[in-house]
Amino acid sequence: MKRFHKVLGLIMLLPFLAWTVTGIFFFFKPGYQAAYQPISVKLYPLKHVIPLPEHHQWLEVRQLQTVLGPHLLVRDDSGWHQLDSKTLKPRPALSDAELLLLIEQAIADDKARYGEIVSINKQVAETSTGVRISVNWPQMTMRQQGKDTDLINNIYDIHYLRWTGYKQLDQYLGVLGLLLVALLAILGTWMTVKRAKITN
Repeated sequence: MKRFHKVLGLIMLLPFLAWTVTGIFFFFKPGYQAAYQPISVKLYPLKHVIPLPEHHQWLEVRQLQTVLGPHLLVRDDSGWHQLDSKTLKPRPALSDAELLLLIEQAIADDKARYGEIVSINKQVAETSTGVRISVNWPQMTMRQQGKDTDLINNIYDIHYLRWTGYKQLDQYLGVLGLLLVALLAILGTWMTVKRAKITN
């Protein structure tokens, strides 16, 4: 029975230790700046304004100029879309060659972080430093994620008791972890009061 209590005590300590260790990490935030630094498409001055139809259902319009030429981005009730500036029809997704051009310009000023592009797979480029870069074509935005980003995200998962990767199960584990910590606090308080009574 005594051994069972020890094992139970260790299990009850797990979420508390996880919160403590990860909480210290979040307090100092080592490596955050590089892991989550923004990356963006390099823009050029507009050569000309794309004429828009008089009657349209767009809620928002953006016009950009990149190394690939002019871009017409529109937002409607279903979200953002990129249209061909001449036909106003949906513009095909990036080819690997176009993706390479955009990303090479975006990372040119930070070779220490990104190095060189070594592969492109399913619209995601990977660099020689292990950073993955993706482009949101409808909005012309970029996102970078390296091994340091993965590590910090994993620490977040540990902190919030997302240990299994299954949302519903992790929610149950989170509630269980809170209950265990509460139970640990209650037992500690009870034992302290009990000892004080015995001493008196």
